[in-house]
Amino acid sequence: EDYDEEIDVDDEDEEYQPTIVEKLVSGEGVLDEGDASKASAILKSEAEEMIKPFGKSDNHVVATDDLFIGGGNGGVFFDYSEGNRLKTPFSGNLGPLLQDAVVERAKQNKPRVIAIGDVHGCLDELQTLLRRCDYHPGDVVIFLGDLVSKGPDSTSVVQMAREIGAIGVRGNHDFEVIRWHQAIKSGADPPVVGSDHYNIASNLDVADLKWLYSLPWYLSSKELNALFVHAGFVSGIRLAKQNPRLMMNMRSILPDGTVTSKFFNNWPWARLWDGPQTVFFGHDADRGLQQYEHAIGLDTGCVYGGRLSACILPEKRLVSVSAKREYFQYRRKHFD
Repeated sequence: EDYDEEIDVDDEDEEYQPTIVEKLVSGEGVLDEGDASKASAILKSEAEEMIKPFGKSDNHVVATDDLFIGGGNGGVFFDYSEGNRLKTPFSGNLGPLLQDAVVERAKQNKPRVIAIGDVHGCLDELQTLLRRCDYHPGDVVIFLGDLVSKGPDSTSVVQMAREIGAIGVRGNHDFEVIRWHQAIKSGADPPVVGSDHYNIASNLDVADLKWLYSLPWYLSSKELNALFVHAGFVSGIRLAKQNPRLMMNMRSILPDGTVTSKFFNNWPWARLWDGPQTVFFGHDADRGLQQYEHAIGLDTGCVYGGRLSACILPEKRLVSVSAKREYFQYRRKHFD
């Protein structure tokens, strides 16, 4: 078959001419006046395409101080200002949507209240107990007082309590640390004999001291029909009239009505508490775990080599872990 025209291409006879861009990149060759004009146009075009990170500029003029690159249409950062809110993802409601998602997830995890007995600086046992309780963020941890003193690491226990957002009530040893801190601020001399409370007050940082100061004498929960206190309550007296010192120290109520911090084996105060609210308390390691109709005692003597105990609400499930060792020698006089 014949062709009207033949094209004969001889590559060897034709000298290769570099493009303008190749001349610019390599730095070789000379740009004449026409090349320079074309190069300027190419660079300007490429610069315009780079105005927006995800596509061409579409001839959009962007102000030099526009952080959002053209009002957020194709830029890296969206402009969530009030005037541009409706143009943003989810019409600017992304924040509330995320918050709702977090709340719903917390509800699915069924957040609980975990009441914990006297820790007395036993950090390792506290961490083990929280794992045993399957603690998750959202659960409310309530310490029943005496987080500090006698044990190996009181300052870390207070720090951990604060960092997990726990709440609690004031125990007698917590109160002594606060008293020493007030004395230090007033310029009092250090104790002649070494004081555990003084050392703790000296070593706690400001945030942890504020947390310790914030602990009330007792807590009340209408939803759980429960009260939380360190030592106890005197039955028949309104909560507002209860004596703070007794709430931190009492252990027994004698037949004649005498309220005492001493351990009288047959006269625990909780036997007289008739509700209707259930009281969760600590302070009384002598009696260990106590269970009455309207009162549960959770001081099981961890610092003395016993156990650290918790009660998970609302189901009132008891959980405890053994102490790693005896940190403080137990000595107390028993009375009948």
